[in-house]
Amino acid sequence: MELLSNLALGFSVALTPWNMLFAFIGAMIGTLIGVLPGIGPIATIAMLLPLTFHLEPTAGLIMLAGIFYGAQYGGSTSAILINLPGETSSVVTTIDGHQMAIQGRAGAALAAAALASFFAGCVATALIAGFAPPLALLGQSFGSPEYFSLMLLGLIAAVVLAHGSVIKAIAMIVLGLLLGLIGTDGNTGGQRFTFGLNELADGLDVATLAIGLFGISEIMANLAGRDDSARDVVTRRITRLWPTRDDFARGWPAVLRGTSLGAVLGVLPGGGATLSAFAAYALEKRVSDRPAMFGRGAIEGVAAPEAANNAGAQSSFIPMLTLGIPGNPVMALMIGALMIHGIQPGPQIMTERPQMFWGMVASMWIGNLMLVIINLPLIGFWVQLLKVPYRFLYLAILLFCAIGVYTVSNSAAAVIMAAIFGVVGFVFQRLSCEPAPLILGFVLGPLMEENLRRALRVSGGDPMIFVDRPISLGLLICAAILLLIVALPAIRAGREQAFQE
Repeated sequence: MELLSNLALGFSVALTPWNMLFAFIGAMIGTLIGVLPGIGPIATIAMLLPLTFHLEPTAGLIMLAGIFYGAQYGGSTSAILINLPGETSSVVTTIDGHQMAIQGRAGAALAAAALASFFAGCVATALIAGFAPPLALLGQSFGSPEYFSLMLLGLIAAVVLAHGSVIKAIAMIVLGLLLGLIGTDGNTGGQRFTFGLNELADGLDVATLAIGLFGISEIMANLAGRDDSARDVVTRRITRLWPTRDDFARGWPAVLRGTSLGAVLGVLPGGGATLSAFAAYALEKRVSDRPAMFGRGAIEGVAAPEAANNAGAQSSFIPMLTLGIPGNPVMALMIGALMIHGIQPGPQIMTERPQMFWGMVASMWIGNLMLVIINLPLIGFWVQLLKVPYRFLYLAILLFCAIGVYTVSNSAAAVIMAAIFGVVGFVFQRLSCEPAPLILGFVLGPLMEENLRRALRVSGGDPMIFVDRPISLGLLICAAILLLIVALPAIRAGREQAFQE
């Protein structure tokens, strides 16, 4: 009964004209940047983060959330039509989606992707509404030792689930932690790592760092390696925009499995949409009675990953909203949006700001319905956008980046710092170093330091407080197990090499 009253409160907030407008804006922008390859939700949210400073917190979060899950919808359009995923989580969709387009079944593939995304998004939102209150209640029993251990677990999990080199992921997290220490120490009043620059006295702003690492660096990478000829593909006319009865029979079980898998993986730190999509495709190929069809236009190869990436994207809101722990860089930016308004993320949000929390949850159902309406009738419009050369887009994107950074700080130095971080981010990309773990470390670093100091003050400097408390101990044990998972392959390989020598 309490859940129904909370949802009624949420819909009363989400259905106001102002919040409906920003839900639509977020869904539209998310679809747009999902369709256009090379931009992505992280860079877009980073660019629009300063805008939320001038908005009411609920409206700003509704818009940013719409951009995130809207990008999962839009990414499938370019993946299916021109074999170029607009979003990394749509990479798997290209395998069978583009084959369906070549066979003249682009409409069925696009409809299957949209319907699977809509169903998965609605289910994941229901999970947020159902599981968030008990998790927040659990979070209220957390003290400083538990929060420190939980954040440590989150960072280690991000390393385990990161793509590419584990060493590079660790290095990025450590660098992010160090960058988070720049500024004035809240306990002593002394300045740290400012190098005598007054502009760094207040520390780095999350918007400046994010826009540089994800916005400006992405522009540089696209200009350095982009080939616009891929967008000049003349697509066939899309006629039948509805799956056949056989498509439905094969697609719905795949949607159910993809939704379930994505909802679970999305909650994990470092999981989210991309990991969910790859895992769902692998699962479908394993359980299918026709695995040879995968890669040749199997409807399951479109429906399962699209359901999984949307479920993963929206279930990743659960740890962010209930515990204040970002599971991926987008959630870290969402926490940054809360901090811009002076709102401390954590379980207290549900009790202190129920209208904001439940309004955002209710808006996700509304946003998912809007996305179905936006995506299917406007396919022709999105096809035309795919032909816009990137050289006409990047100037506008760069301008918005500069305006966004200056709006937050009213400082030209912040714009220069964003440009510097843009160059740094471009170098990271060339070195195959993911900047996403850096953002997680940057956001969690100050919170970890604060909880570490607070816990040690309570215990009189005794570090055993982290082991004496059962929840903290359990979280540390989980972190140690994850470290073993990372270390065992390297240890085994070293032993085999030593044995061979």
